[in-house]
Amino acid sequence: MESYGELLKTTREAKELDLDRASREISIEKRYLAGLEAEDNAVFPGEAYMVGFLKNYADYLELDSEFILKLYRNKQIQESPLPQGLYEPHKPRYFLPAIIIPSVLLVAVVAVVLTLLVLKKKNNIEDGVVVSSGVKNRQYELSDKKFTQRVYKGDQLFIPTENDGKIILTVRDTLSAFGIDTPSGVFYIELAEESELDINGDNASDMIVYVSDISSTDESRGAEVSILLRHGLAVDTTVVAAEEIPFASEVKSSHPYKVIHEDNRAYPFTINASFRGPCLFRDRVDNSQSVESYFARGDLFTATPRNGIRLWMSNFNTVKITIIADSKSFDLDIGTAGQIFVEDIKWIKDTDGKYKLVVIELD
Repeated sequence: MESYGELLKTTREAKELDLDRASREISIEKRYLAGLEAEDNAVFPGEAYMVGFLKNYADYLELDSEFILKLYRNKQIQESPLPQGLYEPHKPRYFLPAIIIPSVLLVAVVAVVLTLLVLKKKNNIEDGVVVSSGVKNRQYELSDKKFTQRVYKGDQLFIPTENDGKIILTVRDTLSAFGIDTPSGVFYIELAEESELDINGDNASDMIVYVSDISSTDESRGAEVSILLRHGLAVDTTVVAAEEIPFASEVKSSHPYKVIHEDNRAYPFTINASFRGPCLFRDRVDNSQSVESYFARGDLFTATPRNGIRLWMSNFNTVKITIIADSKSFDLDIGTAGQIFVEDIKWIKDTDGKYKLVVIELD
């Protein structure tokens, strides 16, 4: 069986790349790249991290990442112990029809269900609601969830506002660059570009737009875009109960916390994260269970905690994090390449009676 680790190493050496240079250019720590080439899974925190780094390293070396992953999985299968009960006693010949007939019926039922789901999906968008659709254009209503869709010239995007009105955006251009009409003017976003737009002219960023696919020769292909609203549907001004907020003296970290906002009360705030490279990202909002996802270039993440959120990032310099509190935006510093980072962003009470929204780096 061909060795995926040897293939990675020989390809890197053929390109006259050393591990230090590859680590800098791909933003993955050198020890992880060496672990991939040595097929040493023990250096990784878990298999999800190893698989993500393996795919990214293969793409960087211009190898077929699906083939590399297949080699990895084949090795895992060969090294795994044979499951108990894998071999079953020989069944009599008359037993086969009893298995085959129900199996055929089951396959037919599954095919019908999948067909219905595909037809239904055509009328539903993952994170945006289709208001209406016609031959020439569609209309979508955005929410506080990420909107990802291929849109075409003439399509319209509706953004609800606090006073029950709607801001209407119209797709102007899908050739070479994505153009969109807004109340404050026309914006153009290039392929693989991430832009923050002020759509109502108040000198504040209202939405993040990323263009993942657009043609330079065929306007009819439309543009694949991802959109994340900065403030969602409305600003949540709910006051958080004082007993839910810890005192500054209860903060446990060897690093000093950074105050980004002060007020005489605590209230929900918004976290927006945009990714410029691959990153394994985990979040835990308030006291809920943590959620782990693998994000790629152009992906967006948003959350609105009441009093706190914990973030874990496998590749900190690929993540741009913005905090929105009391209609003000605060950008966090981006870390170094390949840095694994854990931090809390939460309200605390200080001895001066003030509530402070702080960033705490955890060990």
